[in-house]
Amino acid sequence: MVEAVKKPRPEYRNIGIGQILTAYRLPLAGRVSILHRVSGGLLFIFLPFLLYLFDQSLTSELSYEVFKGFLSNIIVKLIVLVLAWAFLFHFCAGVRHLTMDMNHDAVSKERGKSTSVVVLVVSSILTIAFALKLFGAF
Repeated sequence: MVEAVKKPRPEYRNIGIGQILTAYRLPLAGRVSILHRVSGGLLFIFLPFLLYLFDQSLTSELSYEVFKGFLSNIIVKLIVLVLAWAFLFHFCAGVRHLTMDMNHDAVSKERGKSTSVVVLVVSSILTIAFALKLFGAF
């Protein structure tokens, strides 16, 4: 009898973030999906900071003045700007995902790319508008 030639079983390994960012060429929809997770993680980690800022702004007039003084620091402004980007991007990408869940015709490679571009453009415009307001342009 002839013995069956066994093919070696494929090995599946977990890949790290370094391999994802350097070795793989993700489509734009994949990058938006990863950024959606990163922005959600940032919002979750900085939730105590955001709640502290909200509490300080609403307690009294004196605490509001302290809040304004705290927010005048450039480092705090940059942190708030990053968190604003995280919120705006996460919101826009979440609307994209909800739209794709409700309309299965929107789930295609072409529509995924076009909606990813829309998410990036809209969240960038909103973040720039927030940055201009935060740094006193208007």
